[in-house]
Amino acid sequence: MKTYAVTVGRALALGAMALLDTVLIAVTLVTFVLAFGLGMIFCFPPAARLLRARTAMARKLTGTWLGTAVPVPYLPPPLPARPQPDGWYRHERQLYKTPWWPNWNNRWKWMFGDPATWRDGLWVFLNPLAGVLLLLPLLLAGYAVLTPRSDLPAFASPLLGLAAVLALLATPGFLRGYAWWNHLLLSPTAKSVLAARVQRLDQARLATVDSQASELRRIERDLHDGAQARLVAMGMTLGAVEELMDKDPAAAKALLGKVREASSTALVELRDLVKGIHPPVLAERGLGDAVRALALDSPLKVTVTVDLETRPDSPVESAAYFSISELLANAARHGGAERVWIDISSNDHALRVVVADDGSGGADPSLGSGLRGIERRLAAFDGVLAVSSPRGGPTTATFDLPNALREKGPDCKPSLPRGKATIVGICWGLGWLPLFPQGLVTMFMKIFGAEHRSWFLALYLPELLQWPLIVFNILLGLSMYAAGMLIPVMHARQQRLAEVLPTRLWLGR
Repeated sequence: MKTYAVTVGRALALGAMALLDTVLIAVTLVTFVLAFGLGMIFCFPPAARLLRARTAMARKLTGTWLGTAVPVPYLPPPLPARPQPDGWYRHERQLYKTPWWPNWNNRWKWMFGDPATWRDGLWVFLNPLAGVLLLLPLLLAGYAVLTPRSDLPAFASPLLGLAAVLALLATPGFLRGYAWWNHLLLSPTAKSVLAARVQRLDQARLATVDSQASELRRIERDLHDGAQARLVAMGMTLGAVEELMDKDPAAAKALLGKVREASSTALVELRDLVKGIHPPVLAERGLGDAVRALALDSPLKVTVTVDLETRPDSPVESAAYFSISELLANAARHGGAERVWIDISSNDHALRVVVADDGSGGADPSLGSGLRGIERRLAAFDGVLAVSSPRGGPTTATFDLPNALREKGPDCKPSLPRGKATIVGICWGLGWLPLFPQGLVTMFMKIFGAEHRSWFLALYLPELLQWPLIVFNILLGLSMYAAGMLIPVMHARQQRLAEVLPTRLWLGR
């Protein structure tokens, strides 16, 4: 009973807020009428922000009260204007001394050209009608109580009371319909989802390019300070050996021994450098064996569990390997851990890696460059990192690389669930019945005045009801065929959106 009372209360609150949207509609219309023309440029952004604030509240309440999450649908905001080499800011063909006007123009176009802005407006204009349905039990009950008995027939009051009770019982269904309505107009479109993903990938690409440049500088520095310096020293030592060969063979022999030791050290450094670029065991044996080899070289007690049926692509393997290597090094250097557990598994088509240790905890990506570097490395593959590291430990780092284990092959259409496939089959199999014999054929017989009624049901009805039933049958048949075509298309679209939506809900992002 308490749950039902809360449901009714929420329905009444949402209905009241929907009716209050008429004030927002009036304010918006007055703003647009008064600002028609050049004033539209200056009045549109505040009106759009007002609509977005109202729909943001609706999305929040839909998620918390109705249990239907509605993500933010807007296109990514434009990047700030950057100055040219001469210090001026360009917007199209105009130059500005400050970035204020370019930024303002870009944000205006961003709001005006975003389909979600106009869908917000449509939702606000139609939402009062949905609010009337949510307030229907209260309206019926109020009408039954407040209307004088003399103005109503004797049977009207009990019927109104019964209708109010039925509407009250149907309130949970009204709320589910209202949640569907909010999700229909306020959820992201395919364009906004893809645009957000493209922006994230652009940012990840820039971060990856910067990371690659710094990695090349590190390799150059290691070669210059390590192997190159040793090779130069070896050349100088060999020159001294040439001079001492005839004068002091014993000293020359001793120098040759030092050259041999220096060559061995240079070879080890070069192997370590190559291993830091791309370990040979990773290329030859795969991610699992490469991580096991990494665990053998670690001073910690490392337990590695691998459960992969397919092998990821080489770039994905490399990103996962070096991320694990960095996490393992952090556990040894900063965490004070003694044991580390590494689990590599698959989550549908995603590669999931969990690295846990028994260290002191306190790891925070915002305080160090190591975890930030892992995030940038994973972002190039649309991957995400989640770290749980309370003070005192333990530390658990989890990252997912989506679509890393997707089997390569020809694209196939996603199969329909059994329920949708049954509906599509019924629509295609029975849609002809109301459309043709009971609809179009009956319509022509009615027009031409045919007397043979046969099994054309509409012709057996009274004259007043024949045309409504004929039109209903035609619309029903067309709707069935339309549903038979649209359900597979919408299912395929939902599958594509599910692939491109950010796969970080389980990480709490």
